[in-house]
Amino acid sequence: MRVKAIRRLHVRTVLPASLAPLHDLALNLRWSWHPPTRDLFASIDPDLWASTGQDPVAILSSLRSDDMDRLAADEQFVRRVREASEDLERYLTKPRWYHEQGAGERDGRTLDAIAYFSPEFGITAVLPQYSGGLGILAGDHLKAASDQGIPIVGVGLFYKSGYFAQRFNADGWQQESYPVLDPDDLPLSLLREEDGSPVVIRLGMPRGAHLDAHVWRAQVGRVPLLLLDSDVESNDPTRREVTNRLYGGGGDQRLEQEMLLGIGGVRALRAYSRITGAPVPSVYHTNEGHAGFQGVERISELVTGEAGLSFDEALRAVRAGTVFTTHTPVPAGIDRFDVGAIATHFGDPGCTIPGVPLERLLKLGAEDYEGGDASRFNMAVMGMRLGQRVNGVSELHGAVSRDMFKGLWPGFDVDEVPIGSVTNGVHAGTWVDRRLYDLAKDHLGPEVASRSVFTRIHEVPIDAFWSAKRQLREQLIADTRSRLKKSMVARGQTEAELGWVDSVLDPDTLTIGFARRGATYKRLTLMLRDPERLKKLLNDPERPVQLVIAGKSHPADDTGKALIQEMVRFTDDPEVRGKIIYLPNYDIAMAQQLYPGCDVWLNNPLRPFEACGTSGMKAALNGALNLSILDGWWDEWYDGQNGWAIPTADGVEDADRRDDLEAAALYELLEKTVVPTYYDRDEHGIPRRWLDMVSHTLSTLGPKVLADRMVRDYTEQYYWPAAHAAWAVAADGHAGARSLAQYVTQVHHNWPHVRVDHVDVEGVADAPQIGDEIEVHAFVALGELDPASVKVQMAYGRASASDTLTDVELVELAPQQSYGEGRHRFGGRVRLERTGALGWTVRVLPAHPHMSADAELGLVTLP
Repeated sequence: MRVKAIRRLHVRTVLPASLAPLHDLALNLRWSWHPPTRDLFASIDPDLWASTGQDPVAILSSLRSDDMDRLAADEQFVRRVREASEDLERYLTKPRWYHEQGAGERDGRTLDAIAYFSPEFGITAVLPQYSGGLGILAGDHLKAASDQGIPIVGVGLFYKSGYFAQRFNADGWQQESYPVLDPDDLPLSLLREEDGSPVVIRLGMPRGAHLDAHVWRAQVGRVPLLLLDSDVESNDPTRREVTNRLYGGGGDQRLEQEMLLGIGGVRALRAYSRITGAPVPSVYHTNEGHAGFQGVERISELVTGEAGLSFDEALRAVRAGTVFTTHTPVPAGIDRFDVGAIATHFGDPGCTIPGVPLERLLKLGAEDYEGGDASRFNMAVMGMRLGQRVNGVSELHGAVSRDMFKGLWPGFDVDEVPIGSVTNGVHAGTWVDRRLYDLAKDHLGPEVASRSVFTRIHEVPIDAFWSAKRQLREQLIADTRSRLKKSMVARGQTEAELGWVDSVLDPDTLTIGFARRGATYKRLTLMLRDPERLKKLLNDPERPVQLVIAGKSHPADDTGKALIQEMVRFTDDPEVRGKIIYLPNYDIAMAQQLYPGCDVWLNNPLRPFEACGTSGMKAALNGALNLSILDGWWDEWYDGQNGWAIPTADGVEDADRRDDLEAAALYELLEKTVVPTYYDRDEHGIPRRWLDMVSHTLSTLGPKVLADRMVRDYTEQYYWPAAHAAWAVAADGHAGARSLAQYVTQVHHNWPHVRVDHVDVEGVADAPQIGDEIEVHAFVALGELDPASVKVQMAYGRASASDTLTDVELVELAPQQSYGEGRHRFGGRVRLERTGALGWTVRVLPAHPHMSADAELGLVTLP
């Protein structure tokens, strides 16, 4: 008889006092990157550890009374528990970089809380709250912040069904399923009020409805992560489903997810600070536009609270302390909602945000620029209007983003668009295989977590490293065979038909990995442009190649699914079966086997649509070489010796021809360079040239690709400037915010009257020479603006035949005289430091001490 429960209870294990620290060890996700803690839990029951997916909470939940009695009587185990607990306490309290280097204190102020909002977080496979690179990056950000002692608080959503589990049918078509997660079975704890009741975050919804959420807390080392969950009995059935699936649903459900993440996330932070005494964040980092509404909620707080600011004043205060990171160079990757949906959700009397008029909210996300769509509300645009500091995630992506969003700053050259970059990094403790750590410890000493280890990588014996890589290939092959057998059974084959799986792949064959989302621009099937040429590579009797491929396509992306199907069908071809494998359900656990087991990491996106692409970083840290299009981080750090760059056919407009050209270049590199280098062995069977490249990769790329470097960059370049800006505008009853808001209103009112009337240049000889000085006078009309409230600059550089300036330098001109009726003279001296044809012009810009960039207001006047 099959029956369904009408109620559920969750009975927690009560551990003996000597084993009680296991509870805290299981709930702190530091275990996911700390091998000794993992060993401790694995030793309780190795088979159960494997069958639970290496889940400490599941291990503890499975313990019976006799198990606990046995463990409590084991003095050695109890000692190990005590030592692990003491080690965790040292990790949580010992000063780290943020404290040791004084990074947490500047000018007598302490930055003691930074909020980090993201729609997904990839911490561990045990907590599947991620879909791909954005979530993995967010997880690595929190882990690295913990390791460095940076006081971040993460804010996200709890998805009861996660993203989705992927399998293939007999025809190779992706199938999705949504296993239900019980938060009580996960390393989470519910945020509770002092009376023990759950914290409830409530948002008003249209037509008198509401959206309630509980708050789950995950502890990521030192970093708390707050996850809002709408599966609350006080919600109606539809709203209980709001956080059911990551990127699930559409229309109103997606909008309400993002309202809960942003608005509810701020309210969850306030509840967390109230209950725990944690400091209120000074800086708010928005990871992509999904959480953009957090700025709207903070504006409401300042308008309706004790500060009593106007909307414009609150906007300036919020912007000062907000960092916005854009993660996509693809317009289709940006969330855009129908303006009518925004009006419905924010204009209804029951769900308005106090102090935030609907028309002002709509203006924040309006595509009111050339090429924009007036019917759409753009979350990335709102993020940029609410964030005074904006960045992309690689140097190339920063440049692409400046071009993509230049309409927000009309009149400025694309290079002056105020979008910078911090190149992503990866968390070594999560992604570098333990065998490589052990190898480094054996030859370099115990402090292998230090960045200085990369300068000594050459001290590891080459034969020992080569032997370790073979072991890692064997580990990948074992994992691949297990996963492939399960996949083929799911596709309809029987165990009796799958004997061939036990011999797929070879630990002595060049192994290439390719794993990423099934988005079209990532070009999963580029390698299939000439199937016979690929088959020849795979089947070469002397120098064979093998490929392991993985990746999901969004459930609504049939184009991406079709690409996956094409690849899966190719792997079924008897000519190549067992030499090219497509594994379903790519996740953290698979990735931790795949990166170390590969010799080459392949990435062939359509340039420049890869924002960063951190999978290649993870592979590099595990001794693999990258074979990639010069896109994302690889464009920045490829040096000719750390892998190979696939030539691109930039400028070829025919997409099929471009793919043909770049696929041919890929084949050529593999056939004539990559494969021969790998199989070029010395008398001991060691590929010395190959391993020289690996050693060079680790020593030069290693320190760059670390998430430790990334979070330090964010701290120095973004968090501290944002904190100082936020404190400055908040001082003296928000006098700075009031002053800046008044200035912005004034300058917008007067700017139509600003003009450059005339420019005089004195001291120019008939044959000027380098080193000569010239004097520049600019006569400028400013209307009612004070000369001190603008910036007048001479821009000079090389002049083309059409008088276009390049290689431009800027010289500030100072106010010299006023003539009445708003006319003023500015002047300055310029030393000629260049030869050739030079030209110049003068421009006028707004200037205020609380602005962070010349282009911030998007206003500029030229002659």
